[in-house]
Amino acid sequence: MTGTGSDRSPRARLRALRPESFGADPTGARLARIRRSPNFADGIFQNPEQARRGPSGSGVEFAKIYFDKEGRSRRAPTGTIPVHPTTVADLARPPATGLRLTWMGHSGVLAEIDGHRVLFDPVWGERCSPFPFAGPKRLHPVPAPLAALGPVDVVVISHDHYDHLDLPTIKELAATDTVFAVPLGVGAHLERWGVPASRLRELDWNESTAIGDLSLTATPARHFCGRGLRNRQMTLWASWVVAGPEHRVFHSGDTGYFPGFEDIGAAHGPFDATMIQIGAYSEFWTDIHMTPEEGMRAHLDLQGGGPAGVMLPIHWGTFNLAPHPWAEPGEGTVTAAAGAAQRIALPIPGQPFEPGAERLPDAPWWRPVAKTPQGGWDAASVTESDGHPRGAAGADADEKASTGAGTSPEGPGADSGRGAPEAARTP
Repeated sequence: MTGTGSDRSPRARLRALRPESFGADPTGARLARIRRSPNFADGIFQNPEQARRGPSGSGVEFAKIYFDKEGRSRRAPTGTIPVHPTTVADLARPPATGLRLTWMGHSGVLAEIDGHRVLFDPVWGERCSPFPFAGPKRLHPVPAPLAALGPVDVVVISHDHYDHLDLPTIKELAATDTVFAVPLGVGAHLERWGVPASRLRELDWNESTAIGDLSLTATPARHFCGRGLRNRQMTLWASWVVAGPEHRVFHSGDTGYFPGFEDIGAAHGPFDATMIQIGAYSEFWTDIHMTPEEGMRAHLDLQGGGPAGVMLPIHWGTFNLAPHPWAEPGEGTVTAAAGAAQRIALPIPGQPFEPGAERLPDAPWWRPVAKTPQGGWDAASVTESDGHPRGAAGADADEKASTGAGTSPEGPGADSGRGAPEAARTP
């Protein structure tokens, strides 16, 4: 007799006990495709340039930095993070220029491009963790309920880490008719969570798919993957290019800096806007996340070497995932933009903006709710309302930063990022 629970192999029984949040391992035709990938060798996916995946250096030294009392006080806001109060109403009006971006916090961005709606790395859950009771918790609420955003043509996932691929968010989106564009192997997780295979577009690096008038291309990134207790490196990570008839954008996902940005720009750029990871970096994992300076360098590489388009800094402000001060990624991006004469957008979470507009959100909105660094804020790093750098005359932008609406889930000054940072937390 076959098919009974008692006849299942030990491996099958272990799979049945695997928490739903861990997703699923690739099998069958998906696994065969992975093994044929030119980016898969020695049993794992490989980076375009050698990269150490886990923390480097002394664990004792890392612990000293991570648990330092003064350092911990700077890793969370001192007050309520502003959230845009009219996101849903603003999105009800079509973008005048044909391209509009709405940063939802962390790496989540709604891109309205040439009549289509693309949602990158949506995380609406309270924690980026496999467990609802532990792990880094939101520092600000989501700007709007997921259902209130309206129809989405395609959801794009950069990789399967918890702060980019969120179980409750995907399950809610699975109940819609949206399509999912994901790196090779990630589809196994989504199928376990209820997404039909017919709605998956699973791509290797440099493969493309068409959705309506849009072309979506998975492009290389320098990172890693994994959700379970054993990180088998069997799912790919990617950056993404989305090109429409009139506009094109780039989303970095998570990545360390590497020369491949120049190649991506030469093949697919220049871009009207780039969404670049500039947070959760550390000297202990320099290969897999970028600093603001590296993020600006990546943006310039993507644009052919000089300032062009608009850069939106992402992967910061929403979760506490690294030892750096909470406000440092924003400050560093403004400083880097001033040095490069590059236009940047600094929206508060949920604030839509059009990269082609003359005026961009520019106020350093984090300053009123962040611990002031020693020596004060850099007045010379404030920008004009068109996103271009300006001098010390703009120092009063501190007082004009939007206060929006919303509350911090754990209250003012809460250090909500308990547990190890992303690179150490993910096996």
